[in-house]
This record gives sequence, structure tokens and C-alpha cells, in this order.
Amino acid sequence: MDKHQSNVTTPQTGEGKGVGPKQIPDQSFWKLWNLSFGFFGVQIAYALQSANISRIFSTLGADPHKLSYFWILPPLMGIIVQPIIGSCSDRTWTRFGRRIPYLFIGALVAVLVMCLLPNAGSFGMTVGTAMVFGLLSLMFLDTSINVAMQPFKMMVGDMVNEKQKGLAYSIQSFLCNAGSLAGYVFPFLFAAIGISNTAPEGVIPPSVIWSFYVGAAILILCVIYTTIKVKEYPPALYNEYHPVSPEEQADAKNRPNMFQLLMRAPKVFWTVGLVQFFCWAAFMYMWTYTHGTVAGSAFDAPTIEKVVDGVKTIVFDPQSSAYQAAGDWVGILFAVQAIGSVLWAIVIPLFKNRKLIYSLSLVIGGAGFVSTYFIHDQHALFVSFALIGCAWAAMLALPFTILTNALKGGHVGTYLGLFNGTICVPQIVAASLGGIVLGLFTTSGQLAPQPLMLVLAGILLFIGAACVFVIKEKN
Repeated sequence: MDKHQSNVTTPQTGEGKGVGPKQIPDQSFWKLWNLSFGFFGVQIAYALQSANISRIFSTLGADPHKLSYFWILPPLMGIIVQPIIGSCSDRTWTRFGRRIPYLFIGALVAVLVMCLLPNAGSFGMTVGTAMVFGLLSLMFLDTSINVAMQPFKMMVGDMVNEKQKGLAYSIQSFLCNAGSLAGYVFPFLFAAIGISNTAPEGVIPPSVIWSFYVGAAILILCVIYTTIKVKEYPPALYNEYHPVSPEEQADAKNRPNMFQLLMRAPKVFWTVGLVQFFCWAAFMYMWTYTHGTVAGSAFDAPTIEKVVDGVKTIVFDPQSSAYQAAGDWVGILFAVQAIGSVLWAIVIPLFKNRKLIYSLSLVIGGAGFVSTYFIHDQHALFVSFALIGCAWAAMLALPFTILTNALKGGHVGTYLGLFNGTICVPQIVAASLGGIVLGLFTTSGQLAPQPLMLVLAGILLFIGAACVFVIKEKN
């Protein structure tokens, strides 16, 4: 942090001179593109994580009823890390920029961990030790992804005017889904070109391992590109574009903590957060239970009997080619979701009524989730996941557009970090309850009915769609 930090709380507002704050100028499409391009690489890492974590831990030996518990750590780390990154970057000025140093460090750590996580079963460790190693690797991976992801959202708030924010977040949504598409299909493509899709008991298939390696390489290259191309506003100019109100000048002296800022958050923060709760809980169940759903309903994967703590359970055989092929197909289905999301992201800006398209998108996505219960053909599932992509597109673009239009002044980064809690908390709650809910549906001595968890995800999206109309936008 350099000597310019003191300028953060000394805005050039022009008060007393009859001159208002400067307006952020319009930027070309390609400048907006460069601002978010690194998000493409970050999202590849996130896609590889979300599509393969259940597969990795099932291969290591995890029970389906405990599978959701492995998903608690990622959002837990997100809710801790992102507000800290937001708050720290609000007060940081370096020769490399304000947000970019955090972006680069987060990406570098993510690259290192991506080379370790898929090798959890390759180091000759016991099942328990391999799971602990995998869990710790997952914790560091998700933490670093969160550190790298948050600055992109903040830079849009810092450097894009109100008129172009919708376009900027739509570009970010497009790059997000394009990165997801690449990350999701990697295991399928590598298996198609001859890299083995199966492995000895407790070992992750080479097709998955190489997917993580290639994803790590793309991630660091994309982040380097954004680091070179984007020049953040220097402190004095930033303060002219983002004048600090008298209340915020007092805050600078009193240094309010995050809890105090949370208590003063605009109403939009909470109402959008309510919608977020149901949306992200739904997608947590998608990431956790799609593999088991597809393996049973579309691939007829064989099962085996396991005895855990004296209790016999029926689970899919993780060494079977059908089970691992289902894992690859999950990536393809998630890729279809990403394509559907990209196409729907083009439609969203055509609607002037944001709440209408927000709610409609969630209803369409909920119908997609429910339909997976009735579809048993692997190709017909394309329709289901294309519909789910409509909800995903709205979740990526609309909440941040609505929220950032209601945020002003020197705590934007902190509020965006706190808003990440509306993404992380529902995932934590859903992951904590997932095993219990699945257990309620399970008959003793039978395979856990994971398709019902996707039906539950659809119901959650329907509830979220109804909650959209509670939001009162501030333009």
C-alpha cells in the first residue's frame, strides 16, 4: 500500500465551486471486455470444481448421504474471504492498481491447488487421509477462486458508469458461462481423445486430473491478460468519479466495522438477498446430486453394497465405466446449461422490467430441475439443463446490476463482499441439510433417491421467483 492511500477519504467533489462530481466516461466494448476477460479463466477453475467435486469424493469413497457435507467448506470460505477482500481492496492503492493485486494472488494460489486436488487419491494415502487431503485442497481452491473472482465485480463498480453497468455485467456473464463451458467439457474431451476415464480403486481418473492441469494453465494466462490490459483509475481520479458523502467522511474517521455497515445496508441488499437464498440453495443441490441422478437414471450404473459403521448401504460402483462415463456426461449437461445461459443472457437486456425477466428466468429454471425426475435419456436431459441455464444467466447478471445501482461512495467493495454472503449462506445451509433431507427420502437397503433432490431444487427456484416481486429497485 503506498502513500496515495490517504486520498481515499479526501474526495474531489467540487463542493463550494458549483461543480458536481465527474461522470465516469463511456467505454468501448473491448475495454469492457478486457475488464472481465480474466473471469473466463477463473470460471474454468470454478466449473471444474463444481462439476467434479462430488465425483472426486465419491471415487475416494464418500457415502452419498454425506456427500453434501464436503460442499460446506467452499461457501464457508467464501463468506469469510470475500468481505475481507472487499474491505481491504477499498483501502488499497498500489502501483499495480486497487483490485488487481488481489486478483493475481488469488489466481496464483488457485493454479497451485488445482494441480494438487485431483491427485488426492494418487499419493498412496489411506481413504481417510486422502479425503482430508482432498478437503483441505478444496478449501484452499475455493478460497483462492473467491479471492480472484471478487475483484472483477468490484472493478465494474469502480470503472463503469451506471448506463453501461448492465452491459458490463452481461459481458461478465457471457465470459463466465464461456469459461464454464470449457471447464465442464474438459473431462469428456480428454476421455474422447484416449486419456483413461477409469482408474484403480480410490484414484481419480487421468481424464479428470489433466482437466485440472489444463484449466490451471488457462486461468493464469487469462489473469495475466487482464492484469496487463486494465489500468485502474489512480486515487485522485477515482475519488472524483466516486465522491464520498459527509456521512462516509465521518465513517472514515470512525472506521465502522462490517457489522455496522451491514446494519446500514440499503433495503435492496436484503430483498435481493432473499431471492439469492433460494436460488443458490437450489444450485448447491444441482452440483451435489446431478452425478448420482444421471448415473442412475440415464446410465444405469451398477451398484455395490458397502458396510459403514455396521450399516449396509447400496451405492454406485465408482470403478465402473458407466459411473465414470456419467461423470463425464454431467460435464456435458453443465456445458449445455452454460450455452443456455449465454443465449438467455442476450435476451435478458431486451426486457425493460428487470423484475419480470428475473422471476420468469427462475420459473423456467425451476421447470428444468423438476423435469430431470421424468427424463431418463441422456440426450433428452439437454432440454432440462438448457432451461436451468436461463435461471443461471439471471442469477449472474441481475442481482449485481440491481444492487450496484443502489450503492454509492467508499464502501462499494465492502458491500459487494458482504453481498457474497447471500451466495454463501444458502449454500452452507443447503449443504448442511442435504444429507438429512436425502436420508428422509431413502428407504433402508435401497439406493439413495438423488433425483428427488433436483426436484427440491426446482421448488426452491419457484419460491425465489415469487420473492423477486418483494424487491424495490433504486435507479
